[in-house]
Amino acid sequence: MIAQTPPMGWNSWDCYGAAVTEDIVRQNAAYMAQNLKQYGYEYIVVDIQWYEPHASSHAYHPFTELCMDEFSRLIPAPERFPSAASGKGFKPLADYVHSLGLKFGIHIMRGIPRQAVHRNTGILGTDITARQIAKTDSICAWNTDMYGVDPQKDGAKAYYDSLFALYASWGVDYIKCDDIARELPQAEAELLLLSDSLRRCGRDMVLSLSPGASLLEKAELYKQVCNMWRITDDFWDNWKALYDMFERCEKWCTHSGAGHWPDADMLPVGALRQDYGPDNHTDFTEDEQITLLSLFCIFRSPLMIGGELTKLDPFTRKLLTNEAILAMHKNARHSHQVWRREIQGIEYALWTAADRAGGQYIALFNLGDDQGEILLPLSEAELFSPVSVTELWSGSHTDSCSQLRVTLPAHGAKVFYCV
Repeated sequence: MIAQTPPMGWNSWDCYGAAVTEDIVRQNAAYMAQNLKQYGYEYIVVDIQWYEPHASSHAYHPFTELCMDEFSRLIPAPERFPSAASGKGFKPLADYVHSLGLKFGIHIMRGIPRQAVHRNTGILGTDITARQIAKTDSICAWNTDMYGVDPQKDGAKAYYDSLFALYASWGVDYIKCDDIARELPQAEAELLLLSDSLRRCGRDMVLSLSPGASLLEKAELYKQVCNMWRITDDFWDNWKALYDMFERCEKWCTHSGAGHWPDADMLPVGALRQDYGPDNHTDFTEDEQITLLSLFCIFRSPLMIGGELTKLDPFTRKLLTNEAILAMHKNARHSHQVWRREIQGIEYALWTAADRAGGQYIALFNLGDDQGEILLPLSEAELFSPVSVTELWSGSHTDSCSQLRVTLPAHGAKVFYCV
């Protein structure tokens, strides 16, 4: 089974939107292989509109010309991915990523290109055309590239089979499928068709569903058909979004497990929105970034870095490679919020998780706007005898402890390992 632990890697969206190019992908892959692979990061994911020749920002060009083959399948734009020319697709780029010991992923949209429907192009291995399988009243609200596919139509299965056969031939290891996670129940039959085609394509691929917020009542379906599903809309670098994430994680934490992970979206840290300017950097403070990683790792969200890797500053690199925090991300079990309460005018949240090796993790968060101090009896985390405690960000250690006196900056966090 794939995705036994939450997938870790890099995605091009936060830093380049729809505009990433092959040279940028190769540079980020090389950086990951040299600096991050040893910590568990392995996926290099090309986000939306790699088939759009003139994409230049986070904005989309509506109804623009897309690169497509004769079988209604989108293919990489050689203007941005030169190695894809002459029908090679993403195979040369995937081969390069694989040569570094990493894995390669792409973003796709649910459905079939509107361009294919308007031109009535064919479906591989059939005499059916795109127009015959399109569900033209199923339209993405924020992107004009696709129509939905009607799973009841002859040729729908053949179309999705042909897509994943193509991706398998390229060497794709990860699919981020968009315009589907929160579109249930309307898109449920199409999701089942898509997932079945992926699983029968002959190559293991992580299936990640976007956008959020996914539907809590569909949790069991997500577990059956995919490996990751977004629990939020696009998550960006502002405190309100991170504050709201605590409630989302509390609701979804019981659904994490080997092979299926609620996804809190990318990590908007480091150099973001490079199409806005080369000096653009996350708006999160350092304390907020520590809170972000602490929450994502105890909750066990997938960790997909959003910033340009070659511009990682020392703080961000250290943040993303804290081995003790990443061990929690890999080994925590039964993660959950214990309480969330106001103490002396400051809001705090307490999370805990068991460690696979036998210890216990405790994460304490200051959700308020002022520094605070709290006395935390370890019995509140169901530790009833003195334990040895190590704070994982600082490395500070205390023997034979039954309570913690913790000072936390505004929007800050500390994580403790107890044995």
